[in-house]
Amino acid sequence: MKLFHISDLHIGIKIYGMSQLEEQRHILNTIVQNAVDERIDGIILAGDIYDKQTPSAEGVVVFDEFLTALSKNNISVFMIWGNHDSKERIAFGSSILKDSNIYISPVYNGKVLPITLTDEYGNINIYLLPFLKPQYVRAFTDTEISDYNSAIEYAISTMGINKAERNIIVSHQFVTGASTSESEEISIGGTDNISADLFSDFDYTALGHIHRPQKIKSEYIRYSGTPLKYSFSEENDKKAITVIELKEKGDIKISQIPLTPIHDMRTIKGEYDTLMSRKFYSSIPTDDYIRVILTDEMEIPYAIEKMRGVYPNILELRYDNRRTQNTEAITAFENAEKKTALQLFSEFYQKQNGAKMSDEEECIIKDVLSDLEVE
Repeated sequence: MKLFHISDLHIGIKIYGMSQLEEQRHILNTIVQNAVDERIDGIILAGDIYDKQTPSAEGVVVFDEFLTALSKNNISVFMIWGNHDSKERIAFGSSILKDSNIYISPVYNGKVLPITLTDEYGNINIYLLPFLKPQYVRAFTDTEISDYNSAIEYAISTMGINKAERNIIVSHQFVTGASTSESEEISIGGTDNISADLFSDFDYTALGHIHRPQKIKSEYIRYSGTPLKYSFSEENDKKAITVIELKEKGDIKISQIPLTPIHDMRTIKGEYDTLMSRKFYSSIPTDDYIRVILTDEMEIPYAIEKMRGVYPNILELRYDNRRTQNTEAITAFENAEKKTALQLFSEFYQKQNGAKMSDEEECIIKDVLSDLEVE
């Protein structure tokens, strides 16, 4: 049995206000083509299908195209909802869709029944455990559910796992020890953490929620990560499809298929004249999503507008110079009443910028103060 593990599509997300729908349509089409080429049996989708609980009509169309393409190629889908999804919207139509081998976790009702597949090595049981908060579980038990860990522990305890068979769980939670990025929503203080030990009875744990691909404590407890980069903290991540090949129990092979976006994310740093020189920009894909860090001491007027002539997809521009590096607090000035306006402004300028005014700048300020008749 060969399966793909993906998660956190976040269909409809905008990065710095820029829609990613075309990027997402491209990457989903790539996943479908790889699924056909690899002759896989099914795709595991571990939550956060959409970026918002009420997705846009365009976003729904993109996901519908994805599911339709998989169904036409007889590729099963095993899908749960994540913290960004509306559980009722995602679960809608799940009873009908399973006739097309599209299996969706229902709204949690106190039990999780497996989807059982069979190959030449026997049964494979897939448990779809959607994103659960403690209050979702408390409604179905008198057992004390004090936190996320006890909620997931209880949900797993009711599954009646047959350890002699191969078992996969699909879950959308924050497992302690996972390396995060800037594009996730994580609870302050780690209150939503759960232990990886909860998954010890499963042959493979397909996780969603964390955007950086990684394994947790075992080769077989994995976050697939997002198929696209959704923050500059992920620019060095290698996005990929996680491929799971199961033979007899205990024989699992994990591999990855790299994913290439239309536009990558990259940071460029240096002085304005350097970054705008043909020698520099001819060596990189200038239509990538770009974060610019300028090191010029003086700010460049209309820098982002000018640079978009070369880098059309600049998403962010910031400065890294003595002014931005200066951490000295601007506090009350000592003996202010004994200082001239020029002395006070010079002191303020140095605290703000980490350097003294140039002679030219001082002359400008003198002229301004003279016009204002300020001594």
